[in-house]
Amino acid sequence: MAASLGRICRSGFLKSNNGSLFNQSSQFSTVKDWSRSRKAMVSCLGVAVGGVGALIYSLEQSVKAFELIAHPPHYPWSWEGFVNSLDHASMRRGWEVYKNVCSACHSLKFVAFRHLINVTHTEEEVKAIAEEYQIKDGPDDKGEYFMRPGKASDYIPNPYPNEEAARAANNGAYPPDLSYIVNGRHNGENYVFSLLTGFCDPPAGISLREGQYFNPYFPGGAIGMAPPIYDEVIEFEDGTPATTSQIAKDITTFLMWTSNPEHDERKYLFIKTLAVGIVLMAGCYWMKRHKWSTVKSTKLAFIPKKKQQ
Repeated sequence: MAASLGRICRSGFLKSNNGSLFNQSSQFSTVKDWSRSRKAMVSCLGVAVGGVGALIYSLEQSVKAFELIAHPPHYPWSWEGFVNSLDHASMRRGWEVYKNVCSACHSLKFVAFRHLINVTHTEEEVKAIAEEYQIKDGPDDKGEYFMRPGKASDYIPNPYPNEEAARAANNGAYPPDLSYIVNGRHNGENYVFSLLTGFCDPPAGISLREGQYFNPYFPGGAIGMAPPIYDEVIEFEDGTPATTSQIAKDITTFLMWTSNPEHDERKYLFIKTLAVGIVLMAGCYWMKRHKWSTVKSTKLAFIPKKKQQ
């Protein structure tokens, strides 16, 4: 039996012949006989079917509730657009919110008091704000550290001396630094606003431990931060009604600036670049028409000399 199988293999019975198979399959294909209009119609039909399938798949994925987190909606922020700047009045109120509410737990360790000058406050106001804080400095001549009033050059002090103290005061949760929180979260400004205004009672079937609160925009739903803002939690200097949404909007605008302090300068530079670019484009177009009009309108003709007889 083995010898017979070997002879069959050597004879080429089991060898593949790709050329003959291709020729046989091409005999059954009628695509080459189709007209051009029929091929175009089938191609358009395939593209349409693929597009409809992709649309149905995307719609199906958009309504699946397999994540334990709510995605924040998009809000119409004032700084969106190519030439829109931050609302500096809202940023000033946002500083008031941070100072009176957020600074009890969260730090702004990458923001100095001097950064507020000509952004939210004047230089005199910033100096007065800095003097309200006690900054640890030293060592002095005796090698000891001491406390002194803050200066405009100082960075905003942390509410806790170290991470362990922060966790001990917040049931083991570590309050994150807010300097770049908008850039550090997906859909940052919408996430911050939705998180601050999204606290609610937990739905049936979800149990929270002591010291936890339910927020659908926080991963897992259980967050160690109590609702920080509510109506009239502070009183704004300019008399703006301190509603929950207004407070959340102002602190979000302020944190947008701390995360992107060059925002307005970048927009201003874009406007200047666009203006200069338009002038240069117009000049280049005029120069091209002026310099090349003679070349384009010149007619070159070759006239051979006649042979003298």
